[in-house]
Amino acid sequence: MLIETEATPNPSTLKFLPGQVVMEAGTRDFAAPEEAEASPLAEALFSLGDVTGVFFGRDFISVTAAPGVNWPDLKPDVLGILMEHFSANMPLFRAGSAAGIAVPSADAQFAENPEDAEIVAQIKELIETRVRPAVANDGGDIVFRGFDQGKVYLQMQGACSGCPSSTMTLKSGIEQLLRHYVPEVTEVRAV
Repeated sequence: MLIETEATPNPSTLKFLPGQVVMEAGTRDFAAPEEAEASPLAEALFSLGDVTGVFFGRDFISVTAAPGVNWPDLKPDVLGILMEHFSANMPLFRAGSAAGIAVPSADAQFAENPEDAEIVAQIKELIETRVRPAVANDGGDIVFRGFDQGKVYLQMQGACSGCPSSTMTLKSGIEQLLRHYVPEVTEVRAV
């Protein structure tokens, strides 16, 4: 089995491609070891001690290393865990655990105004068709969290969470795209 790796815009994160589907639907972001109990693979990666984030995409796993960790030292250990997991056809999640997340969804703090339903539908469509594929190429995901008075609230996940260029991506890329196609959008904010 060959597992390819790709650099991401986030220097702390590498993208690992096992050459097979990782998640059939949705994505799953583990931002801390405590969140990894649902997945034996995520737990094993966090057990290395130098891993601070694990993200499962459709056909990739993004792994984020702690500040100051040298990827050439950590990469063989991560590859070993991934090889063992996929070679043995182990399940990604424990039975009875919540597997992927349903995306996109809105947080309760951003209760959608029924008058904005058409605008929200346009925003979600653009995110799904234009933004999410590009963000997935960089080893992450983006989740719509709400729309309120012209402001779009998005959550960055995986390699995009904490990436030095994520603010630039939100403001120069996503905000401009949304404002171009949906004039009601005045600003994009990360949550």
